[in-house]
Amino acid sequence: MYVTQRLKLTELTPTVTEAFSKDELGVGHALLLAKLQPQQQEQALAACYQTQYGNGDATKRILLPVRYLQQWIEQNVMLVLKEAPFDKKDAELVPTAGSCLDCPKRTGHNKLLFADVRQDACTDPACYAAKLDAHVKATVTAKPKLVQITTAYGKPAEGSLVLPRNQYVEIRQDNPQRKGQSNWPEYRTCRSITEAIIAEGTDKGEIRKICADPNCPIHHPKKQQARTDAAFKAEQERRRREEVIAQTSGIRVLAAIGKAVPVRLMKRDLLFVAERLTLMLDERKLAILIREHGIGKVKNGETPAKAISAFVRKTDESTLGRLLIETTILLFARSPQEVALSLRTAADYYKVNVDAIATAVKKEFAAKEKARTEKKAVSKSPANAQNGKKSAAA
Repeated sequence: MYVTQRLKLTELTPTVTEAFSKDELGVGHALLLAKLQPQQQEQALAACYQTQYGNGDATKRILLPVRYLQQWIEQNVMLVLKEAPFDKKDAELVPTAGSCLDCPKRTGHNKLLFADVRQDACTDPACYAAKLDAHVKATVTAKPKLVQITTAYGKPAEGSLVLPRNQYVEIRQDNPQRKGQSNWPEYRTCRSITEAIIAEGTDKGEIRKICADPNCPIHHPKKQQARTDAAFKAEQERRRREEVIAQTSGIRVLAAIGKAVPVRLMKRDLLFVAERLTLMLDERKLAILIREHGIGKVKNGETPAKAISAFVRKTDESTLGRLLIETTILLFARSPQEVALSLRTAADYYKVNVDAIATAVKKEFAAKEKARTEKKAVSKSPANAQNGKKSAAA
């Protein structure tokens, strides 16, 4: 293993080799960089350093410990192959790349070199993305009736066959967790349910079951039906209230976690990671961050992503640190249940009392509900009294 790793140093790019020869890199850093493809080496090289700003314009670049580079590579380069939706054995999916099983860029291909990597992973994000695109194209060609969807919200581009998230309901495959949840539209079936492939966004290439029929009374109930069905309306209101309470509690927990994050990375590093992570969020999650940081309403013609990007570039290091943790929590949570679990895990790590926050939010909403009820009762009283006087006069 020692000889294998040292031989890999001959594959460092000229820029990395120069930094190594000038003792600007440690041996541990160079060994990690040598495992990467040339196009990733220089990106990872930037992650080796932290810039410290002094008085005036004075700056100092310091070399970070090897473990920071290891974490950066795992989060930004390594792609776990067991989670890939395409066939790893298929050598014809992208002929120039061949089979993943025979690929020397796969960590499992050389266990001596990647002894510290726990799961078999791809080290070439560009090749992985090309295979995802080819997989989607081949699947749609084989099944022309397969609906193409994206996990992002918004309006589809002109002529696009990809449905945005707001034009379909994804049918949940997990079992309901609490009473009444089985009646939710996403847990019910209908005649219009069809298979769809995620052509853009998170989980690209995976197959889902959806209902995209705008006339479906189960998954896309018409407004007039909701008005005439008092029970349905009451259930919708109850669900909306529960979701608002859960979301408010989640935002409070997210804020508390963010405040507990220590400022360690410098602004350049925080900005680099924050800009790239926020680009991976869909519009619903971006809206949460916009609300949490008081960015304000998105201007006409401006996307939430642009609003976040503008905010990131002008904010301070402490807020960038918070934003990174908050974005990470939201990024790896695809369902409300996963959001709750992700928040709970982060809250435990940062010693945030989730239960206390949830209890406080429930009390706030109960107090508001009570105030609204009392206000309605007071507003009706004068009218009743006036009617009583008219009856007596008659």
